[in-house]
Amino acid sequence: MVLETLNPTHYNITSLLPDTMPVATVPILILMCFLFLIWNHEETSSIPGPGYCMGIGPLISHGRFLWMGVGNACNYYNKTYGEFVRVWISGEETFIISK
Repeated sequence: MVLETLNPTHYNITSLLPDTMPVATVPILILMCFLFLIWNHEETSSIPGPGYCMGIGPLISHGRFLWMGVGNACNYYNKTYGEFVRVWISGEETFIISK
């Protein structure tokens, strides 16, 4: 009798959940996606530079400065985007001005 009560196949877990559960999850998922898009939205800047792209842009920018060094990374961004460039160093927006 004790073994029969401990048998997991004895209970039907789906009968414990209400039938409206999948219907309620759709609006919650839509709301979560909408909030995620709003949270990651950033105004487009008139200053050229690598895009933000949900935080990936700053990671790539900072990694390039660590890998190439400040001088070579600045030269790369100036060749790619021009004399006035917006990049991220240590998570902070940084402007490179050179000629």
